[in-house]
Amino acid sequence: MTLVLPPRLTASAEALRDAARRRGLRTVRLPTFDVPAGLAATHLHAGPSFADAVAPRLGIAPLEAPADWLTRLPKEYTRRDIRVMPIQEAYRLRRPAFIKSPNDKGIPALVYTDGSRLPGPDAVDPQTPVLVSDVVEFTTEHRLYLFGGVVHTGSRYAQRGRLDPGPLPADAAAFGAALLAACGDTLPTAIVVDVGEVDGHWAVIEANAAWASGMYHADPQHVLDVVLAAAGPATSVTERNRPFLRHPGGTGGVEPER
Repeated sequence: MTLVLPPRLTASAEALRDAARRRGLRTVRLPTFDVPAGLAATHLHAGPSFADAVAPRLGIAPLEAPADWLTRLPKEYTRRDIRVMPIQEAYRLRRPAFIKSPNDKGIPALVYTDGSRLPGPDAVDPQTPVLVSDVVEFTTEHRLYLFGGVVHTGSRYAQRGRLDPGPLPADAAAFGAALLAACGDTLPTAIVVDVGEVDGHWAVIEANAAWASGMYHADPQHVLDVVLAAAGPATSVTERNRPFLRHPGGTGGVEPER
């Protein structure tokens, strides 16, 4: 097996590369988004733009959550109202809202005082989907690597909005297990879900593609398991995961490293 990596590696990507090498995998770091003639590879770990350029030419099939996944969760798992809409509709918002792209960083994830603060139609296709959420404050934030119906590994990554990686607490993992039991069929079998505490309750923050996510303090070998399953050969994609294939441009399902 060969794991393809992008030109610039974060500390997290370097840790994943080292884990792959310890397992006996070959790793290839491409200097550009071009695929050299003759390169054969089976997996990747990179941001969405690199994946969109490289994966189709290598026959790699990245998996991700649907664009509207958060909006379809029961409110007991989100603790806030979330809608998906074209950005041209979001321009009409006249209240503060947390707005982001569903599955990449095309629209920066920020609290916008109103829709007029979003990137304009001169910079963004008016039909570009965005997630629009109530503004809430998460006191703690944790990353869960979900694989085969269980929480495979994870890490705390922030407290009160500040980066603060640490061990994954048992109650965060338990919330992830409950989410999987209730809604696991709405996600691919290998995915990252971020969760946090808001007003004394656990809630889902968002889903991220495992092949584009930073690991923080999660176990690198367990992270590698999830990444390999989340971006592997197109010929190996199961019927269970076929609805969650990403297509170039981020239209996977119906939702730089994160």
